[in-house]
Amino acid sequence: MLGLGNQFPAFQLTGVTGNDLKSAFKDFDNHSFKGKWLVVFFWPKDFTFVCPTEIAGFGRLHRDFADRDAQILGVSTDSEFVHLAWRRDREELRNLPFPMLADLKRELAGALGIIDARAGVAQRATYIVDPEGVVRFVYVTDLSVGRSPEEVLRVLDGLQTDELCPCNWQKGEATLQAA
Repeated sequence: MLGLGNQFPAFQLTGVTGNDLKSAFKDFDNHSFKGKWLVVFFWPKDFTFVCPTEIAGFGRLHRDFADRDAQILGVSTDSEFVHLAWRRDREELRNLPFPMLADLKRELAGALGIIDARAGVAQRATYIVDPEGVVRFVYVTDLSVGRSPEEVLRVLDGLQTDELCPCNWQKGEATLQAA
């Protein structure tokens, strides 16, 4: 698995950004959000049970991430057409404020080393990538356990301080001073 301090892999994926078939699809690559922090999270499959709770959770915090100059990108190994059908089917996904990217060939998930060996899908992985394209945070949970978008936001806040942040630190609290 690609870890901290490594350059996030180059990618070019089609994303779903709306519900109208004529305008829903847009191509994205690693240069689409130049100069921004990226929060890239993967889910195993569309039309499942845990995944929409996480995706909606990131959607609810979209403004908070945007206020920190971070772009959220959601990714699975399903096609853009499956993403579109799922958005249309699930109320909590219809108005997502970030793209749902299709990694159908598993190129990005494969480059990151997050293809689950037994299930053949992307693991439930989250990456925070700094504006220079360097991986600064990796968070992976079991396929059966949802992650916490609030924790991802908390870690982004900590990374953006460029300071030492203690356990459970929250934005606005004092950071640690090295002796």
